Amino acid sequence: MTFEAEQLGGSGPELAVLLRELRKRAGLSGDRLAARCNMSQSKVSRIENGRTRPSLVDVEAILRAVQAPPELVAEASALARMANTEWRNLRELRRKGLGTRQAQLKGLETSSTHMRYFLLSMVTGLLATPEYVRASLAHSPADVSKAVAGKLERQAVLHDVSKRFTFLLTEQAVRWPVVPPLVLAAQMDRLSSLSHFPNVRIGVIPMGAETPRVPLNTFTIYDASLVTIETSAGSLVLRDGRDVRASLQEFAEYETCAVFGEEFRARLAEWAAGCRA
Repeated sequence: MTFEAEQLGGSGPELAVLLRELRKRAGLSGDRLAARCNMSQSKVSRIENGRTRPSLVDVEAILRAVQAPPELVAEASALARMANTEWRNLRELRRKGLGTRQAQLKGLETSSTHMRYFLLSMVTGLLATPEYVRASLAHSPADVSKAVAGKLERQAVLHDVSKRFTFLLTEQAVRWPVVPPLVLAAQMDRLSSLSHFPNVRIGVIPMGAETPRVPLNTFTIYDASLVTIETSAGSLVLRDGRDVRASLQEFAEYETCAVFGEEFRARLAEWAAGCRA
Protein backbone atom coordinates (compact mmCIF):
# COMPACT_ATOMS: atom_id res chain seq x y z
CA MET A 1 0.00 0.00 0.00
CA THR A 2 1.31 3.42 -0.96
CA PHE A 3 0.23 6.70 0.62
CA GLU A 4 1.04 10.38 0.81
CA ALA A 5 2.57 11.94 3.92
CA GLU A 6 -0.63 13.93 4.52
CA GLN A 7 -2.56 10.65 4.88
CA LEU A 8 -0.57 9.69 7.97
CA GLY A 9 -2.67 9.65 11.13
CA GLY A 10 -5.93 9.68 9.18
CA SER A 11 -6.53 5.98 8.56
CA GLY A 12 -8.12 5.24 11.94
CA PRO A 13 -11.78 5.01 10.76
CA GLU A 14 -10.82 2.80 7.81
CA LEU A 15 -8.83 0.49 10.07
CA ALA A 16 -11.71 0.27 12.56
CA VAL A 17 -14.15 -0.79 9.82
CA LEU A 18 -11.73 -3.41 8.45
CA LEU A 19 -11.10 -4.98 11.87
CA ARG A 20 -14.83 -5.10 12.63
CA GLU A 21 -15.54 -6.79 9.28
CA LEU A 22 -12.78 -9.34 9.84
CA ARG A 23 -14.23 -10.26 13.24
CA LYS A 24 -17.69 -10.74 11.72
CA ARG A 25 -16.28 -12.84 8.87
CA ALA A 26 -14.61 -15.07 11.45
CA GLY A 27 -17.96 -15.52 13.23
CA LEU A 28 -16.61 -14.17 16.52
CA SER A 29 -18.42 -12.04 19.05
CA GLY A 30 -16.61 -9.13 20.67
CA ASP A 31 -16.30 -11.15 23.87
CA ARG A 32 -14.72 -14.17 22.14
CA LEU A 33 -12.30 -11.98 20.19
CA ALA A 34 -11.32 -10.17 23.38
CA ALA A 35 -10.63 -13.49 25.12
CA ARG A 36 -8.46 -14.70 22.23
CA CYS A 37 -6.48 -11.44 22.21
CA ASN A 38 -6.16 -11.18 26.00
CA MET A 39 -7.79 -7.75 26.02
CA SER A 40 -11.05 -6.43 27.45
CA GLN A 41 -14.28 -6.53 25.45
CA SER A 42 -14.64 -2.78 26.00
CA LYS A 43 -11.24 -2.21 24.35
CA VAL A 44 -12.28 -4.30 21.35
CA SER A 45 -15.46 -2.23 21.11
CA ARG A 46 -13.55 1.05 21.30
CA ILE A 47 -11.14 -0.11 18.59
CA GLU A 48 -13.95 -1.20 16.27
CA ASN A 49 -15.80 2.08 16.80
CA GLY A 50 -12.70 4.19 16.19
CA ARG A 51 -12.59 5.60 19.71
CA THR A 52 -9.24 3.96 20.57
CA ARG A 53 -6.19 3.98 18.32
CA PRO A 54 -4.86 0.38 18.35
CA SER A 55 -1.12 -0.22 18.42
CA LEU A 56 0.51 -2.49 15.84
CA VAL A 57 0.72 -5.17 18.54
CA ASP A 58 -3.05 -4.90 19.14
CA VAL A 59 -3.74 -5.17 15.43
CA GLU A 60 -1.46 -8.17 15.01
CA ALA A 61 -3.20 -9.96 17.90
CA ILE A 62 -6.61 -9.35 16.33
CA LEU A 63 -5.43 -10.47 12.88
CA ARG A 64 -4.11 -13.74 14.34
CA ALA A 65 -7.31 -14.28 16.31
CA VAL A 66 -9.55 -13.89 13.24
CA GLN A 67 -7.12 -15.82 10.98
CA ALA A 68 -7.14 -13.01 8.43
CA PRO A 69 -5.98 -13.85 4.88
CA PRO A 70 -2.49 -12.60 3.96
CA GLU A 71 -3.69 -9.80 1.69
CA LEU A 72 -5.89 -8.35 4.44
CA VAL A 73 -3.11 -8.77 7.02
CA ALA A 74 -0.92 -6.57 4.83
CA GLU A 75 -3.69 -3.99 4.38
CA ALA A 76 -4.58 -3.84 8.07
CA SER A 77 -0.91 -3.60 9.10
CA ALA A 78 -0.33 -0.73 6.70
CA LEU A 79 -3.42 1.09 7.99
CA ALA A 80 -2.27 0.55 11.59
CA ARG A 81 1.16 1.98 10.81
CA MET A 82 -0.46 5.01 9.19
CA ALA A 83 -2.84 5.50 12.12
CA ASN A 84 0.06 5.52 14.57
CA THR A 85 2.21 7.91 12.52
CA GLU A 86 1.27 11.53 11.95
CA TRP A 87 2.89 14.06 9.63
CA ARG A 88 2.77 17.76 10.50
CA ASN A 89 3.70 19.83 7.48
CA LEU A 90 5.65 22.99 8.30
CA ARG A 91 3.59 25.01 5.81
CA GLU A 92 0.40 23.91 7.54
CA LEU A 93 1.86 24.73 10.96
CA ARG A 94 2.72 28.22 9.77
CA ARG A 95 -0.75 28.67 8.32
CA LYS A 96 -2.36 27.75 11.63
CA GLY A 97 0.15 29.90 13.50
CA LEU A 98 3.38 28.89 15.22
CA GLY A 99 1.81 29.95 18.51
CA THR A 100 -0.64 27.04 18.13
CA ARG A 101 2.34 24.70 17.85
CA GLN A 102 3.68 26.03 21.16
CA ALA A 103 0.33 25.33 22.83
CA GLN A 104 0.46 21.74 21.54
CA LEU A 105 3.97 21.25 22.90
CA LYS A 106 2.97 22.75 26.24
CA GLY A 107 0.16 20.20 26.44
CA LEU A 108 2.59 17.33 25.81
CA GLU A 109 4.97 18.65 28.47
CA THR A 110 2.14 19.05 30.97
CA SER A 111 0.95 15.47 30.51
CA SER A 112 4.41 13.84 30.52
CA THR A 113 6.68 12.88 33.40
CA HIS A 114 10.05 12.18 31.75
CA MET A 115 11.01 13.98 28.56
CA ARG A 116 14.13 13.20 26.55
CA TYR A 117 15.45 15.61 23.91
CA PHE A 118 18.12 14.77 21.34
CA LEU A 119 19.25 18.07 19.81
CA LEU A 120 21.33 17.69 16.68
CA SER A 121 21.81 21.23 15.38
CA MET A 122 20.23 23.85 17.69
CA VAL A 123 19.30 24.54 21.30
CA THR A 124 15.63 23.80 22.02
CA GLY A 125 13.27 26.56 23.14
CA LEU A 126 13.03 25.18 26.69
CA LEU A 127 16.73 25.95 27.19
CA ALA A 128 17.04 29.09 25.08
CA THR A 129 17.54 32.72 26.02
CA PRO A 130 14.99 35.21 24.63
CA GLU A 131 17.56 36.45 22.10
CA TYR A 132 18.25 32.92 20.90
CA VAL A 133 14.51 32.16 20.62
CA ARG A 134 13.90 35.24 18.48
CA ALA A 135 16.89 34.50 16.25
CA SER A 136 15.82 30.88 15.76
CA LEU A 137 12.50 32.07 14.33
CA ALA A 138 13.85 34.99 12.31
CA HIS A 139 13.67 33.05 9.02
CA SER A 140 9.91 32.48 9.31
CA PRO A 141 7.73 34.55 6.96
CA ALA A 142 4.87 34.42 9.50
CA ASP A 143 4.30 36.57 12.58
CA VAL A 144 6.39 34.90 15.29
CA SER A 145 5.49 37.07 18.28
CA LYS A 146 3.09 34.49 19.73
CA ALA A 147 5.56 31.69 19.07
CA VAL A 148 8.34 33.58 20.90
CA ALA A 149 6.04 34.23 23.86
CA GLY A 150 4.90 30.61 23.84
CA LYS A 151 8.45 29.24 23.86
CA LEU A 152 9.45 31.45 26.77
CA GLU A 153 6.27 30.64 28.71
CA ARG A 154 6.89 26.91 28.29
CA GLN A 155 10.22 27.22 30.14
CA ALA A 156 8.33 27.39 33.46
CA VAL A 157 7.85 23.61 33.24
CA LEU A 158 11.55 23.13 34.05
CA HIS A 159 10.81 24.30 37.60
CA ASP A 160 8.29 21.47 38.13
CA VAL A 161 10.40 19.00 40.13
CA SER A 162 7.78 16.27 39.63
CA LYS A 163 9.04 16.07 36.04
CA ARG A 164 12.38 14.87 34.70
CA PHE A 165 14.22 16.26 31.68
CA THR A 166 17.20 14.80 29.85
CA PHE A 167 18.76 16.91 27.12
CA LEU A 168 21.48 15.58 24.81
CA LEU A 169 23.09 18.20 22.57
CA THR A 170 25.79 17.74 20.01
CA GLU A 171 28.70 20.17 20.23
CA GLN A 172 27.44 21.57 16.92
CA ALA A 173 24.05 22.35 18.49
CA VAL A 174 25.71 24.27 21.33
CA ARG A 175 28.18 26.21 19.19
CA TRP A 176 26.23 26.82 15.97
CA PRO A 177 26.20 30.63 15.42
CA VAL A 178 22.45 31.19 15.53
CA VAL A 179 23.22 34.48 17.33
CA PRO A 180 26.31 36.75 17.50
CA PRO A 181 29.26 35.51 19.60
CA LEU A 182 28.52 37.47 22.79
CA VAL A 183 24.88 36.42 22.74
CA LEU A 184 25.92 32.83 22.09
CA ALA A 185 28.20 32.99 25.13
CA ALA A 186 25.19 34.07 27.22
CA GLN A 187 23.25 31.11 25.82
CA MET A 188 26.04 28.79 26.95
CA ASP A 189 25.93 30.40 30.40
CA ARG A 190 22.22 29.60 30.56
CA LEU A 191 22.84 25.95 29.70
CA SER A 192 25.42 25.78 32.47
CA SER A 193 23.01 27.33 34.97
CA LEU A 194 20.14 25.00 34.02
CA SER A 195 22.38 21.95 34.39
CA HIS A 196 22.32 22.56 38.17
CA PHE A 197 18.53 22.01 38.35
CA PRO A 198 17.88 18.78 40.28
CA ASN A 199 15.38 17.47 37.71
CA VAL A 200 17.29 18.59 34.60
CA ARG A 201 20.15 16.54 33.11
CA ILE A 202 22.04 18.17 30.25
CA GLY A 203 24.90 16.59 28.36
CA VAL A 204 26.90 17.31 25.22
CA ILE A 205 28.35 14.89 22.70
CA PRO A 206 31.76 16.40 21.85
CA MET A 207 32.93 16.70 18.28
CA GLY A 208 34.96 13.63 17.42
CA ALA A 209 33.23 11.35 19.92
CA GLU A 210 32.53 7.90 18.51
CA THR A 211 28.80 7.21 18.33
CA PRO A 212 27.22 3.80 17.64
CA ARG A 213 25.26 5.31 14.73
CA VAL A 214 25.15 8.54 12.76
CA PRO A 215 22.37 10.82 14.07
CA LEU A 216 20.15 12.21 11.34
CA ASN A 217 17.41 14.15 13.12
CA THR A 218 16.43 16.01 16.24
CA PHE A 219 13.84 14.03 18.20
CA THR A 220 11.93 14.16 21.49
CA ILE A 221 10.53 11.25 23.52
CA TYR A 222 7.63 11.86 25.88
CA ASP A 223 7.65 9.16 28.59
CA ALA A 224 7.43 5.85 26.72
CA SER A 225 4.35 6.76 24.71
CA LEU A 226 5.17 9.22 21.91
CA VAL A 227 8.10 10.42 19.79
CA THR A 228 8.35 13.54 17.63
CA ILE A 229 11.00 13.74 14.91
CA GLU A 230 11.88 17.12 13.45
CA THR A 231 12.81 17.63 9.81
CA SER A 232 13.26 20.76 7.70
CA ALA A 233 9.85 20.16 6.10
CA GLY A 234 7.83 19.34 9.21
CA SER A 235 7.61 16.80 11.99
CA LEU A 236 6.64 13.15 12.39
CA VAL A 237 4.70 11.93 15.40
CA LEU A 238 5.16 8.23 16.24
CA ARG A 239 2.89 6.48 18.74
CA ASP A 240 3.47 2.80 18.13
CA GLY A 241 5.26 1.10 21.01
CA ARG A 242 7.94 -0.43 18.84
CA ASP A 243 8.84 2.93 17.33
CA VAL A 244 9.02 4.47 20.80
CA ARG A 245 11.21 1.65 22.12
CA ALA A 246 13.55 1.99 19.13
CA SER A 247 13.89 5.72 19.84
CA LEU A 248 14.54 5.08 23.53
CA GLN A 249 17.31 2.64 22.56
CA GLU A 250 18.84 5.17 20.15
CA PHE A 251 18.72 7.88 22.82
CA ALA A 252 20.38 5.58 25.38
CA GLU A 253 23.21 4.88 22.93
CA TYR A 254 23.88 8.59 22.40
CA GLU A 255 23.68 9.18 26.16
CA THR A 256 26.71 6.94 26.70
CA CYS A 257 28.72 9.24 24.39
CA ALA A 258 27.88 12.48 26.17
CA VAL A 259 29.62 14.32 29.01
CA PHE A 260 27.61 15.71 31.93
CA GLY A 261 28.05 17.68 35.15
CA GLU A 262 31.33 19.47 35.80
CA GLU A 263 32.91 18.26 32.56
CA PHE A 264 29.91 19.58 30.61
CA ARG A 265 30.12 22.95 32.38
CA ALA A 266 33.88 23.15 31.85
CA ARG A 267 33.45 22.71 28.10
CA LEU A 268 30.72 25.36 28.06
CA ALA A 269 33.00 27.77 29.93
CA GLU A 270 35.81 27.15 27.41
CA TRP A 271 33.52 27.68 24.40
CA ALA A 272 31.90 30.77 25.95
CA ALA A 273 35.34 32.26 26.62
CA GLY A 274 36.19 31.71 22.98
CA CYS A 275 33.02 33.56 21.95
CA ARG A 276 33.82 36.48 24.25
CA ALA A 277 37.36 36.66 22.91
